[in-house]
Formats: sequence, structure tokens, C-alpha cells
Amino acid sequence: MEIALTLLVVVLDVYTSAHILLHKRDARSASAWIGMTWLAPPFVGPVLYYLFGINRIHRRARKLISAHPRIAAAAKPPVGIQPAVPPQPGNLDALVRVGGRVNGRLLLPGNSVDPLINGDSAYPAMLEAIAGARRSITLCSYIFDNDPVGREFVDALGDAHRRGVAVRVLVDDVGARYSFPSIFRKLRQADVRCAAFLPALAPWRAQLLNLRNHRKLMVVDSGVAFTGGMNLRRGHWLARAGSSPIQDVHFRLRGPIVAALQETFAADWEFSTGERLEGPPWFDVGAAAGGVLARAVPDGPEPESEHIHGLILGALAAAQHSVRVQTPYFVPDASLVSALNTAALRGTEVHILLPERGNLPWVQWAARAMLWQVLTYGCRVWLAPPPFDHGKLMIVDGAWSMFGSANWDVRSLRLNFELNVECFDASLAGRLDELFREKQSRAREVTLAEMDGRPFPQRLRDGFAHLFSPYL
Repeated sequence: MEIALTLLVVVLDVYTSAHILLHKRDARSASAWIGMTWLAPPFVGPVLYYLFGINRIHRRARKLISAHPRIAAAAKPPVGIQPAVPPQPGNLDALVRVGGRVNGRLLLPGNSVDPLINGDSAYPAMLEAIAGARRSITLCSYIFDNDPVGREFVDALGDAHRRGVAVRVLVDDVGARYSFPSIFRKLRQADVRCAAFLPALAPWRAQLLNLRNHRKLMVVDSGVAFTGGMNLRRGHWLARAGSSPIQDVHFRLRGPIVAALQETFAADWEFSTGERLEGPPWFDVGAAAGGVLARAVPDGPEPESEHIHGLILGALAAAQHSVRVQTPYFVPDASLVSALNTAALRGTEVHILLPERGNLPWVQWAARAMLWQVLTYGCRVWLAPPPFDHGKLMIVDGAWSMFGSANWDVRSLRLNFELNVECFDASLAGRLDELFREKQSRAREVTLAEMDGRPFPQRLRDGFAHLFSPYL
């Protein structure tokens, strides 16, 4: 009996070690788990690895996505011929190829992109587009609050439906619960067809709390799209925000890029409801509307489809003169930290703009714990004063820009469904650079000495919060 039990322990330890070697990408993590497997009391190491070491989030994501052909196809290169695009400056021409290989989607010429600052500009433009809709409206949001602004959108969508416009609204199930009662009842009362993305609050579906649809997208008559980082809630409309204002930037896009964005919504909608959106009134061939080269960059929680993460790395590698990053949540992984530092060491100006006071204290603590890692090598970090700024921008060499829903943290870049857009256009990048500089002019620069001089209890708290950065 003793021999049989010993053999069972050895076989289990060998099997567990083999699984660790095959599936753990981080060598330090693999070494730690293998050590625990062999050195812990019998059965303890394999049991702990089974409970806590296996990434069930990615496994669940892969299973969900593979079961829905359209959303799986949306993560793969589309069938088509890349339109001819004008050559870019040497470093950016390389970035054109990086985007194509990382993302597999077409870089489309002939687009216009207009920044819309805060809800004060974005919401009236979106409501005007809804009021003028004649054929179709699709809307996806992470948060759609049941507040005065949310209800104004419901009224506009209901009016459009009564005019005969086909309307579809998709709201993330977790994000919908930021207000109570949720907006779904109001949408249904207005006879607007709506759906929740991955209902997740049942205890047996707790893993889905990490697989959220964080995208923000609206397409009207397949001719104009709105996307960026802005949810639908009162706080973004600063004139109506009351005590909780939230700054942000959204974008209005026209041209061929609209169809690419609509395809992302259609995949998510089919994933959630089974209804397939094809042809009119959902899709149309977009006529040229400007001179911006643009590419949609949808991303999901499969490890093989970290498109935005890969594109950021490519942009940092291509940068020669300047990199400007604005994000509300800055908890990058080691590869992004290294890429930022390498760019700074090459002599590239790297400026990172963060909120001085975040809306999620534990994320802010984790960010403070790792700022020394970029400050040490020449990156410059700026803290913008309140109100809280939720904007997400990246600008390289005054000619390339990227915006959308993704933050610089693991949750966005590995665990959520996100949507960004990359653009090659010096005029657009210049406008965004001006916006960045204006915000920077009101911010204060944080120094390495300041980070090192924080009181010991703060440094201890921040370091503890950083331990949980993969889950923030």
C-alpha cells in the first residue's frame, strides 16, 4: 500500500510538473510552482496548482469564443486585399507592417476622425446622429447608466425605433449594474431591442467577471461611428455632472473604417443573441470621407490575440522622437515597462500623463508602486489635477495615434474585450498632441525622489496593491 501511494504521488508530481512546463509562459512562475509541487507535503502542491495555478480565465475565453464562429473569425485576418496606402516615414512604414501582422486587419484609407472632448461635445453629436438616423443604429457600451443622460439616450433610441429605424443595443452585464435598477428595463419599455453581454453574476459563472465587454461603439446608418473611452453616464457631461465629473475624449469617424467597426459590433451581437447582422441596413460600402489611414484593433481575452498589447510594443519600438501616453489606469506588465524604458534610453521623449486622483484607489496604489521602474530610465510622468480624466491616447512622433477603450493594465490588455483604432495622419496626431500638451500644462511632474520619499506605510500599502496587478 505504501509503495502504491508513493508511486501515485510521484506520477501526480511528474504530471503536474509537465503541465506547468507546457503551459506557464513565465519562467519564474513555472519554477515556483514546480518547487511547490515537489517540496510541499504529498498531494498539497498539485492540489494548490489545480486550484490556483491554472489560468481558467483564458481557457473559458477560448471555449466561449471558439463556440461562436463569427467572434472567432473577428479575431483573425479578414479575407481581402490590402488597399494601396501611401508610404509613411521610415519608422512609421515599419509600424504599418507591425499593425498588419499583429492584428491582421486592413489599414483603410479615406477616413475622417474628429475628437470630441468630454460628453459635452460627444453626447450632443451622438444624440444628433440618432435623431437623424434613417436605417440602423447599433450601440455597445460597458456602462450605460440609468440616470438623466442614459434615459435621454433611451428616449432618442426609442424615437428612432418608432420611425422604423432598426436598433440594437448591447451592454455589458457587469457594467449595466453600475446603476440600479439597470437601464435594461427602460430600453425594453421603449421597445428597443437590447441584450446583456455574458451575464456573470451567478456564483457558478464567477470566472466571467474577468471576461467583460469594455468596448464603446455606436454606428448610425453604417455611415458614421463613435468610439473611444466614454461610457454613457451623467458624469461625462461636465455641465450636468454634479459632484462627480469625469473628463474623457471620444471620436466621430466616417469612411471605410465604419464598416470595420460595425463588424466588431456584429460579432459581439451574434455572440450574445445568436442574431446575425449582414448586408443592409447594417453594412454599406463607405465612401471616402477624409485623408486619415485607420485600422480597427479589436482585442479579446485569448492569449493568442493580444493585438493592442503587441501594437503598443511595436509603436514603442518604432518611435524615434516622441511618445505621449495618456491613460487613467497605468499598471503595465514587464514587457511594456521595458519597451517604454528602451524608447527613453534611445533618446525618445516619453511622456506619461495620469490622473493625480483616480477613481479606483487600489489601482492608483498599484501604479504608484511601479512608477520608479519608468522614472529611473528617463520616462517623464505627469499627474493631472481633478476632475478625474478617463481619456486614453497614444501618440508617436506626431504622426501616428491610437485611441479607444483599452487601458494600460492587464485587465484591459489580457482579460477584457476591447476596441482601439490606430491612425496614420499628422494632422490628427497634431490635434491630439495639442490636447495632450494642454492637459500636461495643468499637470505636475512627479519625480523619482518623490516616489522614493513616500512614507513607509504608503510604500508598503502600494507594494501590497501591486501584488494584485494581474487582477486589477
